[in-house]
Amino acid sequence: MSNEVKAAYPSQYETDVLLKDGSRILLRPIKRSDTQRWLDFVHRLSRRTKYLRFHHVPKEVGQEDAIRFCTVDYVNTFAFVAEVMKEQHKDIVAIGRYYRLPCKHSAEVSFAIEDAYQGKGIGTELMERLADVARNNDITTFEADVLAENEQMMAVFRDYGFHITSNLEAGVYHVTFPIARTRRVMKKEEERERISTLTSLRSILSPRSIAVIGASKRLGSIGQLLFQCIMQNGFSGTVYPVNPNADAVMSVKAYPSILDIPGNIDLAIIVVPAQIVAKVADECGRKGVHALIVISDGFKERGAEGAAREKNLRNIALGHGMRLVGPNCMGAINTDSAIKLNATFSPVYPPQGNVAFLSQSGAMGLVILEYANNINIGISTFVSVGNRADISSNDLLQYWEQDPATKVILLYLESFGNPHKFGRIARRVSSRKPIVAVKSGSTPAGSRAASSHTGALATSDVASDVLFHHAGIIRVNTIEELFDVATLLSNQPLP
Repeated sequence: MSNEVKAAYPSQYETDVLLKDGSRILLRPIKRSDTQRWLDFVHRLSRRTKYLRFHHVPKEVGQEDAIRFCTVDYVNTFAFVAEVMKEQHKDIVAIGRYYRLPCKHSAEVSFAIEDAYQGKGIGTELMERLADVARNNDITTFEADVLAENEQMMAVFRDYGFHITSNLEAGVYHVTFPIARTRRVMKKEEERERISTLTSLRSILSPRSIAVIGASKRLGSIGQLLFQCIMQNGFSGTVYPVNPNADAVMSVKAYPSILDIPGNIDLAIIVVPAQIVAKVADECGRKGVHALIVISDGFKERGAEGAAREKNLRNIALGHGMRLVGPNCMGAINTDSAIKLNATFSPVYPPQGNVAFLSQSGAMGLVILEYANNINIGISTFVSVGNRADISSNDLLQYWEQDPATKVILLYLESFGNPHKFGRIARRVSSRKPIVAVKSGSTPAGSRAASSHTGALATSDVASDVLFHHAGIIRVNTIEELFDVATLLSNQPLP
């Protein structure tokens, strides 16, 4: 026991994941200090869920049980918890655990998920992370005892992609499966990631309702321009201005807080001073908003204080399961005639077309939209990702891969958050749809400019060339070249 207590907490395994419904959730290794939250979690489980997990309904679960369960050595015993924000504090809503059996290369695995969070794919995500850790610790096989009536858990095992062997005896399945990452397993993992990403981005690119927090009557302000752009371009859904100092904005009834809006909100666009963005984002989470676009600047691009502010914003969005575009961005556009969304402060609304565009720079985004409009290039969707606290090119490439309205993908990049993942996704997408990129920040001056825009550290030119070549991305040097190539690819069949 003493060795387990002293085990160093493996923070490298902390990760946020997308669920089937498009929401996000934090998975992290369990801690010895989680005992009270573990008890609260078990007490919230229904009698049915307790029975399926423990094969009986425990009469009483005490502090000693909690200490025993929350004390692991992170090698022979390991547990992940899924954590969400509830009423200003974080709760555990699911646990996945393994412990090594006497046979050194095998471990028994078990899961418990709070009733309200079942059916979202949390069990599958816990399985993936536990299997990754187990492989690192020389475990090759998982085993589990599952009640025959626990159909959900059996479905998780069968659908994951592993080769399952099961024996039924006295109403209990003994399940055994090797956890190697076979081609089938990797294909299943990629497919789940694509589906979750598509679902999560619908609230941003195809929202049914929008709240503009910071909508203003002051001419020329970002809050006024953005609300005006949404209204003037004929957004097909419902839009609510939020401003505690105005009764109405552009003749639309305003609300003092998003919590005062009577309807459900898919997307909240935040245009308030950086100091109060976190408070507003938390209110959005409590309202049940699905996604945020944070236009406000004053975050990572402004140094250490801004970086801390951005980290807090990201944690709030994650705690409430919301996706986040930005901060320090110019928003998103979807020219689909059924949506007609111009959620930016750009007065230019491009014609509908088959070219999708991502820009890491808001300033360049304005230039790009104006240039595309001048040469009559049609856009399907446009997203300015800003500081990429959450949503990045990796997410949008997967969205555009499946988007029937998009034929060509254009990227204005200043840096890569996760080059390995970017390369893997881009290589797959570019085999179906051409990707053309302008990479800025390749000179010392360019690197400084990129950092001042979005707080990004520009990737070296040589490394970018290698990555683009490996991923099948067409690299160009200027915006003019970008649209020259886009014009060719969007109007001509591939040779």
